[in-house]
Amino acid sequence: MSLIVMKFGGTSVGDIDRIKNAAGKVAEEIKRGHKVAVVVSAMSGVTDQLIGYCRAISPRYDRGEHDAVVSTGEQVTAGLMALALHQRGLNARSWQGWQLRLLTDSSHGTARIVDIEADAIRRRIQEGEVGVMAGFQGVTDDGRVTTLGRGGSDTSAVALAVALQAERCDIYTDVDGVYTTDPRIVPKAKKMPRVSYEEMLELASLGAKVLQVRSVEMAMRYRMPVQVLSTFANEVGSELPGTLVTEGDKKMESSVVTGIAYTNNEARITLLRLSDKPGVAARVFGPLARAGINVDMIVQSGSENGTVADITFTVPKPDLDRATKVLTDEKTNIGFGNMVSSSEVTKISLVGIGMRSHAGVAATMFETLADKGINIQVIETSEINTSVLIASEYTELALRALHSAYGLDAA
Repeated sequence: MSLIVMKFGGTSVGDIDRIKNAAGKVAEEIKRGHKVAVVVSAMSGVTDQLIGYCRAISPRYDRGEHDAVVSTGEQVTAGLMALALHQRGLNARSWQGWQLRLLTDSSHGTARIVDIEADAIRRRIQEGEVGVMAGFQGVTDDGRVTTLGRGGSDTSAVALAVALQAERCDIYTDVDGVYTTDPRIVPKAKKMPRVSYEEMLELASLGAKVLQVRSVEMAMRYRMPVQVLSTFANEVGSELPGTLVTEGDKKMESSVVTGIAYTNNEARITLLRLSDKPGVAARVFGPLARAGINVDMIVQSGSENGTVADITFTVPKPDLDRATKVLTDEKTNIGFGNMVSSSEVTKISLVGIGMRSHAGVAATMFETLADKGINIQVIETSEINTSVLIASEYTELALRALHSAYGLDAA
C-alpha cells in the first residue's frame, strides 16, 4: 500500500465548493487503496489580503509578526479541508507547521527548511488517518512561526513527501501539466508527460511558474517524483494524467529542446565607455551586491584599441530604479561615460538535457530570430539551456517561431 502526498494550491481551494472537490480527490485515492497526506495553500487571494493588513499598519512591519499573520491563511484551509474529509466519512486532522514541527531557519518571509519531525503524523497516517498539513509555514527552534516565501506550499509538500518516504508528490493546480511553452501564447504548445528534474529546475528558474524553484531543487536532491496535474479534471494522480517530474532517461535525451521558458520580469542596464582594465567588473557589481540587487545575464564588449569597454547586464525589473541610483552614486569610482537602461525586454530560454549531446542548438535559435528580424541584445548559455534577451514587443513572435523551429509543434 503506497503513500501519496497531495498538495492543493490556492486556486484549487479557492472557495468551499473547490475545497469539497479537492476532498473528493483525496477520498478517491483512499478508495484505490492509497494512504494519503494532504498539503494545502491559503485560499486564493487570502495571502495578499493578509499582507495588505500588515502594510496598512506600517510599511516597515516586523517580519516575524508578518509571518504570524500571513501563515493563518493556510491554517484556515487545513481546518476546512479536514472538515470536508469528515463529511465524506474519513478520519482526518489538520496539522500546523509548529505542530508538525517543520523546522526552519529564522529568515522570516524566506525561511528554509532544516528538518521535519514527521514521526507523529506518520504514525497517525499508518493508523488510517488523513493528515492535512498547512503549507508555506514552519517554526524556528525557539518557537517563532516562519513562512517559506511565495509558492512555499510546493516546497512544504515535497519536504513532507521526502520525510514520509512517499511514492510520489502530486501538485494539484489550475493547469493540467507542464507545457513545451506557454499555451496562452503558442496554441500548438504540448503537455509533456515526463520532464527531468534538471529540465524542470531550469524551466522554473527561467520563468515557468508551474512549480516553485525550491520545491524542484528538493525533489531533485532526494529523487522524489513530483506530478503536476489539474484539480479541475476528472482524473486523480494515481492515473498519472499530468506531467511527472522524475529522473532523466535516454528517451528524454533524444529530444534536443524539451521546452521554452520566458520571463519579462528583467530589465537591462548598459554602462558605456568604462576603462577596460582589471577590477572594473568588481567596481560595477560590488555596489549592486552590497545593495542586495541580483544580477543575471552579463556581457562585456571592448573597443578596437582595448582601452574602453561596454558592459550590459540584467537585474530584476522591480530593482531597476534602485540599481541605476546605486550606479549613478558610484559613477566616479566606477568610471563609466554613460548609462542606458530599459525595462521593455524579455528573456527567452531553450531548455533540454539533449542539448548536451547535440551541436548547433544555439545556431538554430540565432538564425530563427534573425529570419524574423529580431535583434538579440544579450546571450547566456549553460549545459542544458541557451537564453537570449530581446525587445518585449517580439515575445510572441519569438516564442512561436522557436517552438516551430525545434519541432515542438508536432511533439
